[in-house]
Formats: sequence, structure tokens, C-alpha cells
Amino acid sequence: MSRRPYDLPSLKALAAFEAVARQRNVTHAAAELNVTPGAVSRQVRQLEADLGATLMLRRHDGISMTREGEAVAASLSEAFLKVSTALQQVRESDRHHVAILSNMATMQLWLMPRLGAFWRQHQDIVVEHVISERRQEGLRPDIDLSLRYGDGNWPGEHAARVQDETIMAVASPGFLAAHPVAGATELAAAPLLSVEGPDWDWMTWDGFLQAAGAVLERPNIRRFNSYVIALQAALDGQGIALGWSSSVKPLIAKAELVQVTTTEIADRFAIHVTWSSSRPLRPEAEVFRDWLLSAQALS
Repeated sequence: MSRRPYDLPSLKALAAFEAVARQRNVTHAAAELNVTPGAVSRQVRQLEADLGATLMLRRHDGISMTREGEAVAASLSEAFLKVSTALQQVRESDRHHVAILSNMATMQLWLMPRLGAFWRQHQDIVVEHVISERRQEGLRPDIDLSLRYGDGNWPGEHAARVQDETIMAVASPGFLAAHPVAGATELAAAPLLSVEGPDWDWMTWDGFLQAAGAVLERPNIRRFNSYVIALQAALDGQGIALGWSSSVKPLIAKAELVQVTTTEIADRFAIHVTWSSSRPLRPEAEVFRDWLLSAQALS
């Protein structure tokens, strides 16, 4: 008897098991597959016999997965997602679109104010936005480009520096009218808005105040895990935030924020555009990447 391609069990059995594992219910899986519950159960038993392992435990109140079943279900889910993504790309191959991944802060405060200029030049290219706050997330097959903040080193990706950053203290005009800051000492004593997190390696108030010549002796800090929310709190007059030049200079120009002191620190990180090193960019993605790197995108 000849072996199946890739040494896989029946694809029908794999699909049935994946549906049951995802739904955690044989009846629901059968409705999804448009077959009877008995047919689904037979396919799952056939798969277990083929593998020589029990994948799920049947109980009167439902089913539970064994350790082997969880492993098989996870691998099937990942594989089916990749196939779905590839098929969707084929379906949309005649569309001129670019999918770009970024965190909310870079997307909202850096890219969106500039995007109108790109659209006016390239009305035939649709830019699709994907927001993710997972800093180490790699480029999925459905993502063409990524805007990342960091040192330019991401495994499996090419990176080109888009814009350097400087860091400054900013607050609303109303806040500074009520809480004058004449220098570093007053800054250290003021209500400070800090962005922090478990994997945070950006500038924080300790480093900024040390560079400004002050020491944070009496912490008066409100902590956030979102830069966008911390800036909103500063705009609302709730304290002083650290601002990155690419996002706060437009707000300073509109007098919505004010630079609190003259201290500015050159950031060791920068905004980069990245793309996969294992697959070529589509022509429209190359157009968008080159535009991001152009002087016009930085104006």
C-alpha cells in the first residue's frame, strides 16, 4: 500500500478533528462541516487509530483534549491558518493593496497624519492597517511591511531606518500655567506620567531626569502601559509625559502641548520600516516602502 503524500492521515479526518477541537463539541463541528455527528465521530476515531493515540476524552458533559490532542490541534490550527492566508492572497492577487503592521502609537501619531500625501499620489494602492502591541511579533504571510520602533535588528526581516527620535518632557499649556516648571528640580517634583511594562526598554523618567541633572527623590508618578494613553493624559492636563519627537512635535506646533524644559535626549532607537527577508515584496509594497523612506514622508 502506497504512503500518502507527506505521510499524513486522511485530510477529512484531520479536518473533522480540528473542528471538534476548536468547537469543543461534536454536534457543532458536524454542523460546521455539514455532516452528521456520527460521521465526525467516526473520522476522529479513524485518526486516533491511525496515530495510535487517544486525542480526546468523551464524557457525558462534553469532551476534553489529551496532551497529544492539544498538540495535534495546535499544529492543525496553525497549518490551516497559513493555508487560509495563502488562499486569501491568491483571491486578492488582482488588488493593489499593501498591509502594514504597527503598534497603535506609531500608526496613530506618526503614519496616519502623513498618509493623505501618499493617497494623493497613489490612488490605486489601498493601504490596510494591522495594529499589534506585541513588540516581537514577526511578519505574517498576509503582512507586507511593518513600522517598528527599535534598534533595527529583527530576525528574518530587512530593516531601513525611517526617522530618528529625540525625547523631551511635554505637558499641556494649562497644566504648566497651574504648575510652573523653571528647571530640573521642579520637573522632578511635578506629577509625572510614565509608560512602563514588563518588556519596556525605552527611556523612562529615571534616565531622563538624570540626563537633565535632577534625581527622582519623591516619586509622584502615574504609570501607564500605553504611550497613546499617557500622551492623552498629558493633553488633558494630568501631568508631564515623556514625548518622542515624531509624535509630539506636531502637537507642539499646534500648541496642544508645550516642551517643558530645554532638555532633549537623542534616542538610541528609531522608527524603521521592515519587510520579510524570505519573500520578495510585491510592486505596490515596494512603492509604499520607498515612499516611507522618502523626504516627503518625513515632512
